[in-house]
Amino acid sequence: MTAVPVIELRDVTKIYPLPSGDVLALDNLSIRIGRGEFVAIMGPSGSGKSTLLNQIGGLDVPTSGTLRITGRNIRKLSDDELTDLRLNAIGYIFQKFNLIPLLSAYENVEYPYILKHRKNDTTGHVSKLLGDVGINKRMAKHKPAELSGGQQQRVAIARALVNDPDILLCDEPTGNLDTKTGGQIMEMLRSLHNKGRTIIIVTHDPLIGEQAERIIRIQDGRVAVE
Repeated sequence: MTAVPVIELRDVTKIYPLPSGDVLALDNLSIRIGRGEFVAIMGPSGSGKSTLLNQIGGLDVPTSGTLRITGRNIRKLSDDELTDLRLNAIGYIFQKFNLIPLLSAYENVEYPYILKHRKNDTTGHVSKLLGDVGINKRMAKHKPAELSGGQQQRVAIARALVNDPDILLCDEPTGNLDTKTGGQIMEMLRSLHNKGRTIIIVTHDPLIGEQAERIIRIQDGRVAVE
């Protein structure tokens, strides 16, 4: 692992207060992920994987403990600063793609670019990204419902990369795809990792997890001891 951690959790606890009683989702969890690593997070349902991903993605903040993303302590950031962090430092790839139905493939990829730059892309960056992931100009005009699952996931990867994030978070990115298409998506992620991207993938599939450099197993909100 490289000396510089791009993500560091120290004694992170997350408690969700519910009328039926508090739920301890993360229990004094400590993890370091180095810049340029390819890490798989694995564990049974209810183990805390999704909560951990939400913490790393800046979608939620710890109840206690320290979480640093690209060196910044997210518990000390304002809402605007958290939004800026998510927009610039983190790219998301979801199992269900989460593309905007009314926008074309091109517009879906351009959308976070517009949020960052406050203008449309006139550089050809969006078109190049789509081409890099195998979406040609004709397909780029289609809305998500007019594309196959594999094509939608390719668009989602391009969208995740459009603002050149330090970290790529992948939540079961092959879960809704057939084996062949899933293999193609994993090959794409490995290629991105080989170019220096930090990739964190949450998966139930041991065959997917084995393709990462390192597996972090989570159980009952803690790192499982093997």
